[in-house]
Amino acid sequence: MTFSIQNMASQTKEAANVVATLTTETKNRVLMTISANLQAHSAKILAANKLDMEAAKKNDLAESMIDRLLLTEERIIAIAKSVEYIATLPDPVGLVTKTSLLPNGLNMSKQRIPLGVIAMIYESRPNVTVDAASLCFKAGNAVILRGGKEALQSNLALADSIHQALAQFDIPLNAISLVPDPDREIMNELLTLSDDVDLLIPRGGENLIRYVTENSRIPVIQHYKGVCHLYVDKFGDLEKALKILVNGKVQRPGVCNSLETLLVHKDVAKQFLPIVAATFAEHKVRVHACEKSLPYFENADLATDLDYDAEYLALEIAIKIVDSYDEAVTHIQRFSSGHTEVIITQDISLANKFIRQINSAVVMVNASSRFSDGGELGLGAEIGISTSKLHAYGPMGLESLTTEKFVVIGDGHIRG
Repeated sequence: MTFSIQNMASQTKEAANVVATLTTETKNRVLMTISANLQAHSAKILAANKLDMEAAKKNDLAESMIDRLLLTEERIIAIAKSVEYIATLPDPVGLVTKTSLLPNGLNMSKQRIPLGVIAMIYESRPNVTVDAASLCFKAGNAVILRGGKEALQSNLALADSIHQALAQFDIPLNAISLVPDPDREIMNELLTLSDDVDLLIPRGGENLIRYVTENSRIPVIQHYKGVCHLYVDKFGDLEKALKILVNGKVQRPGVCNSLETLLVHKDVAKQFLPIVAATFAEHKVRVHACEKSLPYFENADLATDLDYDAEYLALEIAIKIVDSYDEAVTHIQRFSSGHTEVIITQDISLANKFIRQINSAVVMVNASSRFSDGGELGLGAEIGISTSKLHAYGPMGLESLTTEKFVVIGDGHIRG
């Protein structure tokens, strides 16, 4: 039988009506069952992931993509624990966010409600299958998951564990739908289904996100690239700066909250950059340096604007010495992708000025960019990090997957 994305979308819309009425207790029980299933079926999931990994290496997939694709016993446990954590979070559905008695006697309130049907289009990351499913479900939404072909076997195995949990509670399986065919034409048709899908969220490379944004008839929240900056100010603690730099660039370079550009105030460059050079040489980090910083590094390339605009997702970084705080801010404002920016400084007034001037989704003072993550910031898992200012900005957790409706209560009121 030929797969129909139109039929899947229609059935998911019907299932959304069921999910929206589930009690918090039921949703949490389903989530705990999903977590248990993931751990119980880990051998099956790992076997499926092995098939994807073999195909990825055969097709010369980029190292950053392979890292995101890989599942291990530890990663499955972490994904399952994340689902359990989502179950413990307050349910945003039905939350009254504002109430007031109007001069005309009407009682007006605002109440959080599900968005409806959310479609996720993503690449390589099988953990997104579970994170998106769990977050959308807890927020009262149904979801259509369209992963990339490189993770198809992993996603099918994960979805099977999820569907077994839904079936146990007599919830339509289309409440969490996985597109079983990664054909591009199916995705293109999905982008047109505005009658059935309320919101579309792409996660992946910049080309995918731009394509989806330009071709979708459905509202899109973009999760563009993460060109994350670290600015080491002249008042910065250089020991803290080095630890934060290494953590942000080396720990897991293939993720969107890794550092891509280092800015160093000229007054501390002579002291700081030799240490950076030795550390990067040890970790085999490739450097693109400005003319002033180039002499500090062996085998570095002269940086261009393209380097400062790049999301490397690898052991690679752009470096620039700046003459002042203002020059650092100007550089960030020019090249930022709106993801995450960090300042290292002991000057509180300057830190507060940085917070006011930099309007990226996440702004940090003396902390690693790697904390720019829904799980680390107390949201449980995240559906992604939005670089769109409407309707969500930054790590998207449960609340970002709801909207608000006005509720008005009167006593025979009519408008004159």
